[in-house]
Amino acid sequence: MTQFIGTGVALITPYNEDLSVDFDALSKLVEYNITNGTEYLVISGTTGESVTMTSEEKRKIVAFIADINKGRVPLVLGIGGNNTLSVIEELKTSDLSSIDAILSVSPYYSKPTQEGIYQHFKAISEVCSKPIILYNVPGRTSSNMLPETTLRLANDFKNIIAVKEAGNNVAQYLQLLRHKPKDFLVLSGDDDLALPVVLAGGSGVISVIGQALPKEFSQMIRDGLSRKVDKAYKTHFDLMPITSLIFSENNPSGVKAVLEALGISDARVRLPLVEATRGLKEKIAKELKVLGKS
Repeated sequence: MTQFIGTGVALITPYNEDLSVDFDALSKLVEYNITNGTEYLVISGTTGESVTMTSEEKRKIVAFIADINKGRVPLVLGIGGNNTLSVIEELKTSDLSSIDAILSVSPYYSKPTQEGIYQHFKAISEVCSKPIILYNVPGRTSSNMLPETTLRLANDFKNIIAVKEAGNNVAQYLQLLRHKPKDFLVLSGDDDLALPVVLAGGSGVISVIGQALPKEFSQMIRDGLSRKVDKAYKTHFDLMPITSLIFSENNPSGVKAVLEALGISDARVRLPLVEATRGLKEKIAKELKVLGKS
């Protein structure tokens, strides 16, 4: 699955003033990423505010992005949840003709055991017609999918091809990298650890900040994959301040503030999230100036 090596970005969903989807801004964002080196796009993930999106909005967004993309880069669609039967139903009824893989989050809120997590993904794997990227994000799910469970799934199901690991836990990354099957991809879900994970043997990242600075971020990951360590780390250190800033209040409010400052989309979010504060926007503007982006 070499198409998922490198930088994927978890796209935001831009909104108009009435909080309807801003398709003009979405078009601009998609084109901006494709032309600046992003390897693939992830639709309807956490950063896309999928939990406050209707099924009809999700369907329209997928069709819209597929039409703009025209097959230029792979597309990954978020389909996951804590109701296994509902996830299966969505997989069966969604038009996945333009989609290259599914990103499926480990069940949240219910706090299942490791066996429950395994059985959840087993059931999904058995009905899914597309490759599956597991998504472990304990800070949001309140349940950590342990490396043993991820590796068990990787070994047992051929269509489970990768994990987006976002536990911000270096030891857990290293366990996965040490024991993973040869062709299984370990993708960083933590922007601040993306380069170290790649240098330790990871295959890339599904990034938040990458969509705002696609040229710099995707080149950093390519340099890491090519073992151009000094060059890659220079970019990593340059991007550290703004990467930290975008997560200081909530995601995606932070990256939406960056995209607003870059003139790509507005910073609006849907409740219960709130827009980035004026103070954060000012800090972001200063850091973009340092990076030569304003």
